[in-house]
Amino acid sequence: MATNTKKTKREVKQAKVYVSASFNNTLVTVTDTEGGVLAWGSSGNSGFKGTRKSTPYAATTAVEKTVKQAKDNFGVEDVEIYIKGPGPGRDAALRAIRATGVKISLIADVTPVPHNGPRPKKKRRV
Repeated sequence: MATNTKKTKREVKQAKVYVSASFNNTLVTVTDTEGGVLAWGSSGNSGFKGTRKSTPYAATTAVEKTVKQAKDNFGVEDVEIYIKGPGPGRDAALRAIRATGVKISLIADVTPVPHNGPRPKKKRRV
């Protein structure tokens, strides 16, 4: 009783790209405007292992792969970029997204910053 209903390809023109650049890896997620994941990737997922994962080149490769996948599968044309973290892949990720040819409408830094931080060390007694 299987019906021959073919799943239609979803067109998503606007997307959000989240780049999380830690010191050890760079994670990239492309979502639609509601937050549903369209494509994701990382330096490790792109074939880099160990210390090479934390290089700007690995971040560039991961971003290019992920954005290309979103473009090919969903027709993404316009993106908003949200960058989080202090890692070496921050600037490289931005340059890679610019190189893929999608229109960038927003670049935001969403790195969490503590407003009072952890409890300080106890006072030194001499």
